[in-house]
Amino acid sequence: MGSYGSFVAIGDSFTEGLSDPGPGGGFRGWADRVAEHLARLDPGFRYANLAVRGRLLDQVVNEQVPKAIAMRPELISFCAGGNDLLRPGCDPDAMAKTFARAVRDLRESGAEVVLFTGVDPRDTPVMRRMRGRFAIFYLHVRSIADLYGCHLVDTWSMQGLRDWRAWHEDRLHMNADGHRLVAARVLDVLGVPGEDSWREHWPPRELTDPRVRRREDAEWLRRHLLPWIGRRLSGTSSGDGIAAKRPDLTPYV
Repeated sequence: MGSYGSFVAIGDSFTEGLSDPGPGGGFRGWADRVAEHLARLDPGFRYANLAVRGRLLDQVVNEQVPKAIAMRPELISFCAGGNDLLRPGCDPDAMAKTFARAVRDLRESGAEVVLFTGVDPRDTPVMRRMRGRFAIFYLHVRSIADLYGCHLVDTWSMQGLRDWRAWHEDRLHMNADGHRLVAARVLDVLGVPGEDSWREHWPPRELTDPRVRRREDAEWLRRHLLPWIGRRLSGTSSGDGIAAKRPDLTPYV
């Protein structure tokens, strides 16, 4: 299409923009970066970001999807399910049915819809054991994108995101460089010319001593993974008490 007059982003921390610091505090993220670019092409461009960290698929579908539809934007991005896949006992096939119903409703609103696969977790300690369920769910997402005529951003295949230099130290959220690469991929999928290339390669770096890598993995386990598990066991979420950063479809400034 080349340009859009309005854009609503829905989802969890990936779409909220953790951990890409924004001006004046808060987070920027790939969605804000895409909105900034689209706003330069259309002075009347409007944008809302309803995403909240920690949200599960059902929460996004029940809380954010109806709001996005009511706003009647030209473009909606929908990425959810990653937090569910990290939980024991999740059923990616059942999740896909919920996801498909939401996509059907979004498309029936008349909006173009952008969907995402997740990043391949094979390089992440512990998470790589769940790689099968991630692959099943994101194969469903690919099929749903085909079925309903959605744009698909395939982050699973993005080699630039396999480098830890694209990630925050928690290994769960992208840093500014990671979000920049995703924004470039989104614009490419939409057919909107951008300044950055998602195909750029990281410069070579020296190999890390395996002993250093093991110490880093142990530190990550202590500082990030165990607290995350603790929140799951206690039934709390990083998103408790957090509101959407751009709840209304308003001109982007």
